[in-house]
Amino acid sequence: MRPLARQSSVLPYFLLALLVIAIDQLSKYLVHTHMTPGMPGEIPLVGHWLKLHYTLNPGMAFGVELPPPYGKLLLTGFRLLAVGGLGYYIVHLWRSRAHRGFIACMALILGGAVGNLIDSICYGVVYGNAPAGSPSKWFFGQVIDMIYVDIYEGFVPAAWPLVGGKYVSLWPIFNIADSSIFVGVALILLLQGRFFKPTGPPASELA
Repeated sequence: MRPLARQSSVLPYFLLALLVIAIDQLSKYLVHTHMTPGMPGEIPLVGHWLKLHYTLNPGMAFGVELPPPYGKLLLTGFRLLAVGGLGYYIVHLWRSRAHRGFIACMALILGGAVGNLIDSICYGVVYGNAPAGSPSKWFFGQVIDMIYVDIYEGFVPAAWPLVGGKYVSLWPIFNIADSSIFVGVALILLLQGRFFKPTGPPASELA
């Protein structure tokens, strides 16, 4: 990784993460207080393929869940460790004079991770959305998702293996925190040639 001139403080990167958290939590508050869950409360944004749709996600991405009841607690504990690790890594990158763009991408990922962690820890109490039978309202909250991309919904051709002739719905539903994580990861993959330039002499000088 090619070292760059270090900024005077690591604070701007944590402020970027804080901005993501604030926007994410505000969007979830507005959705919870002004929208009806499910299809009756849908708000079309762009035609029929991009909508606001209030739904709850009890687990990880795409609604994947660990075995209840303590799988959720294990997931929340892992998220806490991941957030701590990300915060430490950002400080390490700053001290190592890593590329500013790369540190900013890590800040986007940190902000998104904290945004969803707040849901898991607090929303069972704040919004009362812990699943029935949860051992506690704390740490068992469900993540609020609202951005609905309706890619395809209908019957799959009968000739297709495994899913042929079945009715399928192909649509991701996510939130601002998820989007921030996705953008951070995508930018790292797209700009890795810029973020991780070799530090040694050019190959022509070694010939």
